[in-house]
Amino acid sequence: MPPAHPGPRQRAPKLRRVRWKQAWRIIASRYPPIDVFERASKDPAAQQALIALEQMTNPRLRNEAGQIALVPPGRAVFGAGASYVMASFTHLNRKGSRFSDGAYGLYYCAESMETAIAETVHHFQRFARDSHDPERYEDMRVLVGAIDHEFHDVGSVSKQRLASIMDSDSYVDSQPFGAGLRADGSDGVVYPSARRAEGECVGAFWPDAVGLPAQEKHLKYHWDGERVAKYFDYSKEQWVGL
Repeated sequence: MPPAHPGPRQRAPKLRRVRWKQAWRIIASRYPPIDVFERASKDPAAQQALIALEQMTNPRLRNEAGQIALVPPGRAVFGAGASYVMASFTHLNRKGSRFSDGAYGLYYCAESMETAIAETVHHFQRFARDSHDPERYEDMRVLVGAIDHEFHDVGSVSKQRLASIMDSDSYVDSQPFGAGLRADGSDGVVYPSARRAEGECVGAFWPDAVGLPAQEKHLKYHWDGERVAKYFDYSKEQWVGL
């Protein structure tokens, strides 16, 4: 898929400092940490040398680490929790997302677990419905990090433009919008959740724009053949209705 055309230039949204002590992200538990990002030295030169060596000699690791070249060396992150961030940029979702047509990755997270659940349940339901899945369960990994960075505030644009960018069923306007900001050097966007009225999300264009997260807990989504009406919280050992 060719990169989204940024479209006609419009006034960029305002920059806003986002300071979240807890930034929540939920991913499928079947995606384990990528060891090379977790254990690499803090020396950037050593990090790149280790990755190059292991990718050259280890086909399994080459597949796990993904397309490292998509992340400039100065913007890559390493250490405990780094793989959860890096995977968003080295393993592309070719179907795209709200602010990317699939040509590049973003790290998406939310200001609360409730918003992260609402966002991920929506996409999980859509995938299961399109795949005609029968009743099934999916274990999910809850990640929590911190954010202290400047992002472009999508909520600062006009109401008409905001409605177009945040269309709940279409990325036709949001993908060129994201591509244009990224091409102009933006580190990402902060925007109102399309799945939870009071929620807010961040979409970071580069790994070093967010803090390294740690695993907080596990959840289990229940797809009943039509929707996800509940999830199991392993930490509380109970089902929670949606």
